[in-house]
Amino acid sequence: MAPDAGLSRATFAKLSPHPYLLANLEPSDDHVAPARSNGRAPDENRPTFVNLSSLSHAHGSSLVRMGDTTVICGVRGETILTQHIPNFRASNRDTELQDYDLLVPNIELATGSSPQFLPGGPPTTLAQTLSTRIFSLLHDAKLVQPEDLRIWHTRPSERMMADEDKMDEDDYEETDAHDSSGERYVAAYWVLYIDIFFISFDGNPFDAAWAATLAALRDTKLPRGRYDPDRDMILCTRKDPKSLTIASMPIACTAVVFTGKETDRASDGRFWLLVDPDSLEESLCDESITIVVDCQGDSMRIVSVSKHGGTVLSPKLLRSKGIMDWANQRWSSVMAAITGN
Repeated sequence: MAPDAGLSRATFAKLSPHPYLLANLEPSDDHVAPARSNGRAPDENRPTFVNLSSLSHAHGSSLVRMGDTTVICGVRGETILTQHIPNFRASNRDTELQDYDLLVPNIELATGSSPQFLPGGPPTTLAQTLSTRIFSLLHDAKLVQPEDLRIWHTRPSERMMADEDKMDEDDYEETDAHDSSGERYVAAYWVLYIDIFFISFDGNPFDAAWAATLAALRDTKLPRGRYDPDRDMILCTRKDPKSLTIASMPIACTAVVFTGKETDRASDGRFWLLVDPDSLEESLCDESITIVVDCQGDSMRIVSVSKHGGTVLSPKLLRSKGIMDWANQRWSSVMAAITGN
């Protein structure tokens, strides 16, 4: 005999995800507020949790969790002498981070993070796309200051050479003071390798990966180094490591557009903007938008806007107050998780 009860909500969501999401966003009862399959309101973000210094052998690290999407990021610094940089120009002070590849992000989607990532395969298109977007935003937002990665050296005079012979390496302290008796120049750079590893994957990967990158860079402390011309190498001391100067705080805010149509996704005027989407919602939507904003101070600075697919989000709609208010709220919640304030 057939059971008296029908299908459970979870089973219905798996069998017919599109009608199920539409039924929740457009309830038959006017007294019921629109909701998503996961119970969130269309403009409700998943809670964000951030833990810093999670890795013991990295110069900076963070773990970020947004719902069931969990990312861990480690930043490791290595030095490179300017004489080993093929296109090095001493006069370059504007584009040296990008020209010399001093910021190297890499994303790995773990086999166990989602059923769609199989073991033993090559890097997925998603991982390569996310790495490219992180790389571009690092430079567009000017998150890392070139001065923090430069290792200066002053060619000493005879008096300075005599003093350096008496100096112990552990007592060395980096200084930017210019000695008029010697030539001062950049002898080496720090190269930051930013490794981003997805432990669990449930949608909105770019926002989580960027938040982990930002938190890890804020946590990064580089040893103080100096150039030893006799051995032609960089010597570092563990005493008094130097933090990176992270002045801007851009946060990525992503939303998808649900049109209510399962086959022909073209909009007939009805649509819902679902912020911080999970994997199910991303699979049901063809259009997405990512706004990167920095709301420090009294004003909002839009760092970048990227839109993919669809025709719903027009320039007029993107300038609407509702989207900007949502981005401002998203910035505040993620920043509170990163800074702990």
